[in-house]
Amino acid sequence: MAKTITTKYDVAEHLRTPEEMAAYLEACIEEANGDAAFIAKALGDIARAKGMSQVARDAGLSRESLYKALSGERSPGFDTILKVIGALGIKLHAEAAPANSPTAQHAA
Repeated sequence: MAKTITTKYDVAEHLRTPEEMAAYLEACIEEANGDAAFIAKALGDIARAKGMSQVARDAGLSRESLYKALSGERSPGFDTILKVIGALGIKLHAEAAPANSPTAQHAA
């Protein structure tokens, strides 16, 4: 019987278009439940898909600091997040949460 060979799944290999990258980030934000490091890790996945060196240049950061910021082991500053999002070509937008959502109830 032949052995099955498996490899670690890497989502970055499947993020090919800006639309796929934006959809992935949106899904991760919904699943994060307020975990900023989780969102940073998702941005790291997208940055790896685009090319970490190019994203670092476009964001005005060193490649090493970008890897650290988006490792998921820490919560980077919001200024770093904004630089990375801009370098990735992704736009943030806001919308009102439904009145009965947990997020809206915490804001009240």
